[in-house]
Amino acid sequence: MLRVLTLSSLFPDATRPNFGVFVERQTLELAARPDVDLRVVAPVGLPPWPLSSTTHYAPLAAVPRGETWKGLDVRRPRFLTVPGTGGRFHVPALTRALLPLLSQVRRDFAFDVIDAEFFFPDGPAAVALGRHFGVPVSIKARGADIHHWGTTPATRARVLAAGQHADGLLAVSGAMRDDMIALGMPAERIRVHHTGVDLDRFTPRDRDAAKQALGVDGPLVVSLGALIRRKRHDVVIEALPALPDATLIIAGEGPERAALTALAAARGVAARVRLLGSVPHADLTALLGAADAMALASESEGLANAWVEALACGTPVVIADAGGAREVLTDPSYGRIVERTPQDFADGIAAVLAAPHDSVATRRGATRFTWAANTAALHAHLAGVVSARG
Repeated sequence: MLRVLTLSSLFPDATRPNFGVFVERQTLELAARPDVDLRVVAPVGLPPWPLSSTTHYAPLAAVPRGETWKGLDVRRPRFLTVPGTGGRFHVPALTRALLPLLSQVRRDFAFDVIDAEFFFPDGPAAVALGRHFGVPVSIKARGADIHHWGTTPATRARVLAAGQHADGLLAVSGAMRDDMIALGMPAERIRVHHTGVDLDRFTPRDRDAAKQALGVDGPLVVSLGALIRRKRHDVVIEALPALPDATLIIAGEGPERAALTALAAARGVAARVRLLGSVPHADLTALLGAADAMALASESEGLANAWVEALACGTPVVIADAGGAREVLTDPSYGRIVERTPQDFADGIAAVLAAPHDSVATRRGATRFTWAANTAALHAHLAGVVSARG
């Protein structure tokens, strides 16, 4: 029996059901194996009082400290995050919060390995705790945890040290692995671990009927992702004037909403841009199934789940050359990789819209990414880390 302690500050709760939904699914799949016993620690970062009691943070502060979440035993300890410090105090604060909790957990659950599912602050804290309890540690890199926290002056040294001292490392794409090596992490310890997609849920559907349900006539372009600068939704909005018949629907929420709304108005396309806000993950299949193309101009990615989910729905993607883009788009029927400019995105989307549509051929691009393969690879990796430690 492999006893796994999954540590992830990126994990859903009642106030954020879409937050870390892919970590949740991966964890559920691993926990379902008969040869695995698993517990989850999902730390919640909160600023000092009285800021933690404001409208923005109060619901998060009220999340239970322990609960059964979709059959998983989940603990949600709090740790202090100090605004304006660039994350430099996150790791010691998280380590202090976790040490007594894990000491308590270990009394009746002698975990064999700590599986940190996000590189910062989870990874450095996991390494410190692994040393304390004498157990091996694996850390997974997903995207911003390397591209942002691994390059920011206040935190990059901790990220690098964690990568150098962890017993095993996972990367969501080959490109992410290369980025980790470039930072100074040991290549021989990094395994590429692709995401999974629910191929039973994300399936092609009657595109015209799905559009009608959304009240859309003509070509539909969909984009998925938080409304943050890194996702570059502005590029796709700027491309829309060159696609006069197309509607753009963006699913996601974030601080860029006002700026994107203003941009759409300034470019004269406000009537053809819809910002849906946060959409439940289960509802995305209807949106992607209606789209003629999924477009995302991200500045950085690991391997975006949105790319794979779109392909599973038979919808080609138009994306910038970020992260594992070239590992996913290995056939022209899967879409286009273009430069991150409005004109190039307009040209790429137009080319996809003009091409004969074959949902079956497009869907093949997603069939490589299954949760069964993801789970088998994760189990083999964690078991190998434990075995190597002896």
